[in-house]
Amino acid sequence: MENNELGSAEETGILIAGAGIGGLTAALALHAEGIRATVVERVRQIAPLGVGITLQPHAVRELTRLGLGDTLAATGVATAEQVYADERGARRFTEAVGVAAGYRWPQYAVHRGELQLLLLDAVRERLGPDAVRTGTRLESFADEQDTVRVRVTDRATGLPTVIEAQALVGADGARSTVRAALHAQEGPMRWSGARMWRGVTEVTPFLTGRSSVIAYDRRNVQLVVYPISARRPLVNWVCAAPEAGPGPLIESAGWNREGSADDVLRHLEGWDFAALGVDLHRLVTGSPAIFEYPMVDRDPLPRWGRGRTTLLGDAAHPLYPTGANGASQAIVDARTLAAQLAAGGGVTASLARYEEARIGPTGDVLRANRQMDRSMRGRRGNDSVATITARYRRTTGGDVPTVNAKA
Repeated sequence: MENNELGSAEETGILIAGAGIGGLTAALALHAEGIRATVVERVRQIAPLGVGITLQPHAVRELTRLGLGDTLAATGVATAEQVYADERGARRFTEAVGVAAGYRWPQYAVHRGELQLLLLDAVRERLGPDAVRTGTRLESFADEQDTVRVRVTDRATGLPTVIEAQALVGADGARSTVRAALHAQEGPMRWSGARMWRGVTEVTPFLTGRSSVIAYDRRNVQLVVYPISARRPLVNWVCAAPEAGPGPLIESAGWNREGSADDVLRHLEGWDFAALGVDLHRLVTGSPAIFEYPMVDRDPLPRWGRGRTTLLGDAAHPLYPTGANGASQAIVDARTLAAQLAAGGGVTASLARYEEARIGPTGDVLRANRQMDRSMRGRRGNDSVATITARYRRTTGGDVPTVNAKA
């Protein structure tokens, strides 16, 4: 469709595609640097959907700098310990995390939807009620000399609009439209061969009330359980089971489909967490919704964007959840992007510096997540859990000295 059929183009500063955690944090970070931003989001109403996620101390540091520390503390659970166990609930190793481990900032477990709404409220309060345009689908974009022209469609009316922006940031998730346009020959995601089921259940807190439990059995089935709400006794759980060898994501693996409690319980046959204070049957069957996913990522890209367009968060580097680092890396991306744009030197140069700063570290995290998954599943008399987790933190820059040094 030609531009004269669309009418005059709208103008904005930085256009962000995607109102997820990364996109909303980017809008707040840009605003804090005095840079105008607009967010477009394809869903018509942003609701508190999803399950639990972990915010590592380095991400909490950045959100605290954006003035969200108190709100986070009133929303999530400041995790104090991580307990590694077997399928019978016997402890194998316990390590302190967050402030209890010496970090200056907590490690929070929080409901993804609640965090998203927290960020959305902050964006609308600080940037204005129209800063996030929901029900708006990105269709295409073209980089020109002094602008990037982005074609969007209002999903309610079907009417197209062109937005002229200084830069386009694709923060539109692991199945990113922006990434697909920039890297059209990339091919499918890479499947680990494991399938995951996730849910959130209202149950009585277990252990300290701030404990996370990670357990494996001899079949390499994994179960992760942790509380996620300061307001209600909500517990997040994730069950992962090997199903195939690693390879390209195949259609039969599915994506974000409704899961079955029976399928989960079949993998947990013989498990018993009574010693940890967790009723596994109630935990699984009491979840109002169960989400089923293949565990996927993508190989690191040599570059994310080009010209005035770049990527952020899962759109740039979808990660295995093994290291509980996906949302945290998106938040660090957002703060780095804002800092580089604020530093000046032109938009394209700023985006190039942002990518240079983040491609290496996020690639390290991606590879470390893969290695940690292999190490934990194959651990039978090899590396100890303490060795594996310590190595992960050093590799990803998430150890106490590194994070605290960036006060």
